[in-house]
Amino acid sequence: MTDWRPTSGVDAAKRRARMIGRIRDYFEAENVLAVETPALSPTAGSDPNIESLVVRSGLAPDRDLFLHTSPEFYMKRLLAAGYPDIYSICRVFRDGEAGRRHQPEFTMLEWYRIGFGLTDIIEDTCSLIANALQLADPAVDRLNYEEAFLRYTGLNPLSASIDELADSVHAGRDLRASLGEDRDAWLDLALSLEVAPRFATNRLTVMTHYPASQAALARICPLNSEVADRFEVFFGATELANGYVELTDADEQAQRIDRELASRATAGQPANPPDAALLAAMQSGMPRCSGVAVGVERLQMVLDGTDDIADVLTFRFGQEDD
Repeated sequence: MTDWRPTSGVDAAKRRARMIGRIRDYFEAENVLAVETPALSPTAGSDPNIESLVVRSGLAPDRDLFLHTSPEFYMKRLLAAGYPDIYSICRVFRDGEAGRRHQPEFTMLEWYRIGFGLTDIIEDTCSLIANALQLADPAVDRLNYEEAFLRYTGLNPLSASIDELADSVHAGRDLRASLGEDRDAWLDLALSLEVAPRFATNRLTVMTHYPASQAALARICPLNSEVADRFEVFFGATELANGYVELTDADEQAQRIDRELASRATAGQPANPPDAALLAAMQSGMPRCSGVAVGVERLQMVLDGTDDIADVLTFRFGQEDD
């Protein structure tokens, strides 16, 4: 029987509306401009960990179109064209993601601050999240990626072997065969299973300086080429925000995209051509800036004290098939 009823009630919708109102009020006070960008794009991202949803249109019968996984590339084109600090709250789409914490369609908050370095954008992000969640105590724990792994796994993530990382998550034969020599996949798994669950449960944790191999769009740290000026913000084990000081070098960006496309080809994933418009915008001169992406449903899950994304959605993917 088709279930036509919403998965969450009116009270959840009211809390969401008020939370989004607080987000907009924060950016209004900070003089950050709200913008809208297309959800339908002729190009798809190159990140091997993210798959796009393909769309066919009678207006372009000879090629695929894609629903965006993030407004990032269009927003960077706005910055290159002279826009000031900007933010967007929009629906985004990612194929293959559905469960208690993921949906193929969700709401993303993304913003960019011109001239902000790593410290500035971290403070901005924590202030925004504290405001959105109405945190009575906005205390924040801060540590870098290497410190976190050493503290909670006893391993240095920059030098640990694949076998050591696999042992840290008690991986069996099938998992070892599945992840193989994908070092970043092992690091991500160790982070989700062994590191993040040990963060304080009642406040924000900021983790900085991820490995350079996990910095497709981030600047490499000027003081240590092994890491990037990238950070994430957690509440307990829940990741809320992913941000970084942006890479502005078009040639370096093109090289990184080529490496990602090669990885996709090796894995048998669809390999889409690079976004020429983004590279042209960067070549014209993108300002020094930092950007952040936040999942709005994740924010509300923390606000409402739930670990099931269905509790903060009006309708979840696939419910009509139940």
